[in-house]
Amino acid sequence: EGARMTENCIRSVVEAIHSSRYQAVLHLAGGASQVVGLLLSVPGASNTVLEVVVPYSKMSLIQLLGKIPSQFCSQQTAEDMASLAYNRALKLSKPGSPVIGVGFTGSLASSRSKLGEHRFYMSTRTADQLWISRVTLTKGHRTREEEDRVSSLLLIKAIANACKVSATSVSVLSESDVSDECETQFNEDQQLEQLINGQICFKIYPFANETPSERKIIMPGSFNPLHDGHIKLMEVAIRICGDGYPCFEISAINADKPPLSVSQIKDRIKQFEKVGKAVIISNQPYFYKKAELFPGSAFVIGADTAVRLINPKYYDGDYNKMLKILVGCKETGCTFLVGGRNVDGAFKVLDDIDVPEELKDMFISIPAEQFRMDISSTEIRKRSGM
Repeated sequence: EGARMTENCIRSVVEAIHSSRYQAVLHLAGGASQVVGLLLSVPGASNTVLEVVVPYSKMSLIQLLGKIPSQFCSQQTAEDMASLAYNRALKLSKPGSPVIGVGFTGSLASSRSKLGEHRFYMSTRTADQLWISRVTLTKGHRTREEEDRVSSLLLIKAIANACKVSATSVSVLSESDVSDECETQFNEDQQLEQLINGQICFKIYPFANETPSERKIIMPGSFNPLHDGHIKLMEVAIRICGDGYPCFEISAINADKPPLSVSQIKDRIKQFEKVGKAVIISNQPYFYKKAELFPGSAFVIGADTAVRLINPKYYDGDYNKMLKILVGCKETGCTFLVGGRNVDGAFKVLDDIDVPEELKDMFISIPAEQFRMDISSTEIRKRSGM
């Protein structure tokens, strides 16, 4: 009877997770394997679960972390796994959905008896919090399957908490088990600092009440200031694409200038809030890197940018390297919508640019009769004496 009640409790917690707007990537090593079944067997899982990676061997975990951890089962490793999962979730998520990165690393009962304790660490990362818990299970109290079950249920509870879903009904630890947890909150300034120093790869401000779409239409720029030309160009791009979630995108890191400060970023964000448009702050100044951050997106660019994009000069002067990188962008499903711009004093459109054969179908022209952007932010700044 008790078991059946628990089953129902767990199911209703999982249903609540699936009906929240959160989307998650899970990195699990050494336990909590039943989380996958618990999450995926309840309808609606595709709303929540973006990806589950189980780096079970040491080699696999080393490759996931990109380094050899000083300890595989440790608080630091769980935190690193959650952080990587968070950044991965940002890339895979529907635009505008809040995301969670989940990390779990355990050292549980195994076929030979363990000298150390049976313990595990779990961590969840959302935009504004990092939560970490360490649990030590009483040795010899449960079988390996039972330990896996306990760790799985506690991880479901942690995911529920990150989704702001109540999970108090699920209790699994006994008195002799030890658990302690800590939580850190991040305010907006701290989140932008983390972005500038590369801990998180982007932050989205979904000011638009657009219907979420799988695909983003991204217009990168410095938007200093944002002007009518930008907004009109985006409208034309949406018409050409047919569907997609329009986002303006500003890189906090610049290829040839110092990074923007937190207060500069916040000033630029205010412009988008005023006009109700979504904006993404990223830390990738280079286009082919943006394609990795926003796979499958349509990028709205001017002819001047398109010229630079296919210029080997920006790829260590190596034509083949340029081709290889841009073919890689094409393989993620990225396309570039190219608007006419003044390039070195002459108005140029896509047809005036010599695009390599292999890349031609990645570039789409925005016809000049639909849009001419002759004015730039630089000129507006000059005129208004900024």
